Amino acid sequence: MPLFPESEPWAVHHLAVGDGHTLYVEESAAVHGLPVVFLHGGPGSGCSPAQRRLFDPARFRAILFDQRGCGRSTPLGATEANTTAHLVADLEHLRQYLGIPAWIVFGGSWGSTLGLAYAQTFPERVLGLVLRGIFLGSHDEIRAYVEGRSGASVDSWQSFADAIPAAERAGLLAACARRIVAADPTVVAPAVRAWLNYERALMGEAPLNEAPDGARIAKARIQMHYLTQACFLPPDALLAGIERIRHIPAAIVHGTADPVCPLSTAQELHRRWPEAHWLAVAGAGHAGLSPPIVEACSKALGWVAERVGGG
Repeated sequence: MPLFPESEPWAVHHLAVGDGHTLYVEESAAVHGLPVVFLHGGPGSGCSPAQRRLFDPARFRAILFDQRGCGRSTPLGATEANTTAHLVADLEHLRQYLGIPAWIVFGGSWGSTLGLAYAQTFPERVLGLVLRGIFLGSHDEIRAYVEGRSGASVDSWQSFADAIPAAERAGLLAACARRIVAADPTVVAPAVRAWLNYERALMGEAPLNEAPDGARIAKARIQMHYLTQACFLPPDALLAGIERIRHIPAAIVHGTADPVCPLSTAQELHRRWPEAHWLAVAGAGHAGLSPPIVEACSKALGWVAERVGGG
């Protein structure tokens, strides 16, 4: 199924959530539809207008928002009072603010991490889950990505690693993080560009030819903040918490050729949670808006909606 037609939000909110953070929130698609909150990836990416097109405008009330420090939320790039626990609390604050008793949670990549964390904290507020491109925030996943063992080509990883002095490559993530949060712009820019170009290579996107702008620097800062802290999650916390959400209708969507979040992670989640509907997308990568992934996510969302009484 293709993306739905382009649309504009019918409501926009700027929600203060404490600690100096204000979230950008938008609502689109059906005003009286089944509520679905969309959790973007990254960490740090923010939402895009194209992501509104994932939702049937006759069926779902789509709520998209930029997480702390991301996109149109302010202050941009702020890492103070910005942890997974803060984001989980923000989601619950947002649900209460909008007056929604319970909603479907739809998260991709880092959004799948946050979706699981939220559902395990507030299971009574989650009607169903759609989880795409599974990432569980573990040390092993992060290390494999940074060390080029999750599916990166040798050339793309080497280009990233070459931005860090050879003497520091034993601690590549920490060394990259130090540069990205440095005060000297001449140190920050090349490190951000190398980091983001590595991700872009894995996603099949062209490299950045220009210096990174404020939004891209903010994204990289947020990513370093989370990844250097194992996403502020205890080891295996999300797998250990499956029992709290086992009863919730859930669908897992994952590309079998995903070079960012390896298939084995999604398979382990499904092994622990066999009740979840499994949609492995043959030959698909990580991009959440690629046609095969969009089609699978549409099927997954429909499957969940049917089980929560949403038609």
